[in-house]
Amino acid sequence: MGVLALREIRKFQKTSDLIIPRAPFYKVVRDITTKFGTDLRFQGLALECLHEAAEHYLVGLFEEVNLRAIFERHIIDMPKDIDLVRRIRGETFTGESVTYRR
Repeated sequence: MGVLALREIRKFQKTSDLIIPRAPFYKVVRDITTKFGTDLRFQGLALECLHEAAEHYLVGLFEEVNLRAIFERHIIDMPKDIDLVRRIRGETFTGESVTYRR
């Protein structure tokens, strides 16, 4: 990894701020939920909770993916690393929903 990339990673590790911009995230949530009905509304706190949970999930996923890439001596994380980590976690994606097997 390059020096600039490592510097950026350290910068983000020192903060607890959310990385995904609020407006685009909320738009994605609304786009997804319109498939379930047109009259759905969200309280601001509910959207904040979804935002926090999504980032928490993604950070954990990419931590595990990065460990896998290091183990395999990859320079970058690959989609197959993400697929493997999700399978190990018991997550399946059918195109419409995510299912967790326990």
